[in-house]
Amino acid sequence: METTPYQQQDDQRPPVSEGDVVQQPPFGPPPQPQRVMVRMPTSRVIAVWILLGLNILLYIVSMILSFWAGQTDFLQPANWVLQFLGWKENVLIYQGEYWRLLTSMFLHGSLIHIFFNAYALYVFGTEVERMYGTARFLTIYFVAGLVGSVASYLFSAYPSVGASGAIFGLFGAHAAFFYLNRKVLGDFAKMQLQSMAGLLIINLLIGFSGSRIDNYAHIGGLIGGAIVGAALTARFSVERQLLQIVLHRVFSPYGWAAAAVVLLVLVSAVRLIDPPCIVGIQGRQLLIQSCSIVVGAGST
Repeated sequence: METTPYQQQDDQRPPVSEGDVVQQPPFGPPPQPQRVMVRMPTSRVIAVWILLGLNILLYIVSMILSFWAGQTDFLQPANWVLQFLGWKENVLIYQGEYWRLLTSMFLHGSLIHIFFNAYALYVFGTEVERMYGTARFLTIYFVAGLVGSVASYLFSAYPSVGASGAIFGLFGAHAAFFYLNRKVLGDFAKMQLQSMAGLLIINLLIGFSGSRIDNYAHIGGLIGGAIVGAALTARFSVERQLLQIVLHRVFSPYGWAAAAVVLLVLVSAVRLIDPPCIVGIQGRQLLIQSCSIVVGAGST
């Protein structure tokens, strides 16, 4: 009788005493992971177009008001117009105009500013709204934008405008989705995360190289979007059932509560922490003091 390779291996082994356990050789190579194609559930893009329209509309309004007041610069609105419409100004927010933390997200300081933010909102916003759905997308956008505004309010005395904090938040939520679903999405998730890491580094370097860029809003929005995005994102898993592949989607039961906690922390920070405020100008330097001192000095 012709012996098989496994029988030949057994013949060459030393005698086995009674009670020993013999490990049988495996029959074939171990199963390899299989790549399957599944259709991810997505939502319609609605909110992105509304937000784009609001941002562009307010920029047009700011330019019309600037021209009406006699400004001849066709590329950026007047500062007094931005202040009137609701830019972030620490001393006014400290005195109770908290709505500026929200309205500053819809104002822009120049044509280039609105162009790049609108393009970024279109690119990342459409993807995030498809993945998260409209309600979760809007929650991420506004919470991340407010985190960015509050971070700027707490750490920067300069007035600021722009949707960049909210857009960095969409970036963070986009990364959170792929990171938490990397086992199911495999190489595609890995490529997405690597691409986003490179893009993030480039944007942060650009931010730190420019004196007029509000990096506190960018970093705050990024962190806020990543936290809220991780709380609200769906976790996917794949199951083989007979001859078909079934994709399961599960949302955390604590996602909305986590978003509410972030808002509560923001409210507490704004009410309890004394931000920096501009006192005046000496030469080319701004004089900065805590807002409590500035407001207290102005009221005496």
